[in-house]
Amino acid sequence: MIKRRRFKQAATLEERLVQDINQLRDRAKKMKPGAALDKVLQRIRQNEAAAHMNEWLKTPGLQAPR
Repeated sequence: MIKRRRFKQAATLEERLVQDINQLRDRAKKMKPGAALDKVLQRIRQNEAAAHMNEWLKTPGLQAPR
């Protein structure tokens, strides 16, 4: 059986998302309009959505879907 490599994250998911968002925003400021910039902006939106979902999932009043 193949053993999976386990990696323990040093930072929380929120911290990693915020750090990635900030790095991507800095990169986007230096880029010219085009396909590459669009991909960076899309990744920023995805990370922001992930951060909001994670925050929502951590709320104590979360109700199960019906």
